[in-house]
Amino acid sequence: MPALPTAADVADAARLIAPVARRTPLLTLPELDAITGARVFLKAEPLQRTGSFKFRGAYNRLARLNETERRAGVVAMSSGNHAQGVATAAQLLGIPALIVMPKDSPVLKRERTAAAGAEIVLFDREKEDRVAIANRIAAERGATLVPPFDDFHIMAGQGTVGREIVEDLAAQGLKPDAVIVPVSGGGLLAGVALAVHEVAPAARIYAGEPEGFDDHARSLAAGKRVSNERLGGSICDGLLSAAPGALTFAVNQPHVTGGLVVSEDEVKRAVGFAFRELKLVVEPSGAVPLAALLAGRLDARGQVVVAVLSGGNVDPALFAKLVA
Repeated sequence: MPALPTAADVADAARLIAPVARRTPLLTLPELDAITGARVFLKAEPLQRTGSFKFRGAYNRLARLNETERRAGVVAMSSGNHAQGVATAAQLLGIPALIVMPKDSPVLKRERTAAAGAEIVLFDREKEDRVAIANRIAAERGATLVPPFDDFHIMAGQGTVGREIVEDLAAQGLKPDAVIVPVSGGGLLAGVALAVHEVAPAARIYAGEPEGFDDHARSLAAGKRVSNERLGGSICDGLLSAAPGALTFAVNQPHVTGGLVVSEDEVKRAVGFAFRELKLVVEPSGAVPLAALLAGRLDARGQVVVAVLSGGNVDPALFAKLVA
């Protein structure tokens, strides 16, 4: 198996991306503390550049390409947030980028990916293999493939979310008892777990997933990677990977306590709650950890709990329905 990142690699990524990435805040809300009986902190990645955490890993990966690789360009595959992260990082670094995106990805995400200068190739996620498409294009162009999660530098870059969490809690004299992370392929979960457990080894790390796409919860319970039965059909469009990544699961298995699974109605409630109570736009995928807390999936009483809100890129029409 290829080398896996460590907390030291997350620290290195933090130094590299610091000049371009935003340090997003940890938000608190007395009403949420009252509901859960915990001290809850929300890591607000909708305020990150491109509207999600994905910019962190993308920039950390692309900035490490040599000049020959930069000229040949990059190819990525994504439903939207990784697409925007790669496109924006590539634009900043002067690298040509092509993104393979599902036809049912939110229009807003496709438009912003194109606006950042990336070429887009659409595919049908129910009938076509995005990995095969991306690999073919990369081979034809001699370009570097930038996977959305199963990559050393992607995981390390996403881990800067966790590094900021423990640093900002430490500034208040606190350590996390539990951290809930929304998970698709597992790159964010892996990076956060590495960073958090370096400082707070007793903290429990949970994968947050929507019903029907709880491959991490089931994989962790089974002790091996298992797949979802379907590849689409959820408002949580950013959490629809078929199975945990091979590399991400290797990192996550010893670090992650288990999974917290929520219904679509619970996700909708969380999106509305974030908007009304925090004045924050959170996309359904990014609201899963908050949904888990609001639904009582975790007994958090008397604990310091962090929920990572991973992104805020949601189509306005869908958002209007969710918060109505």
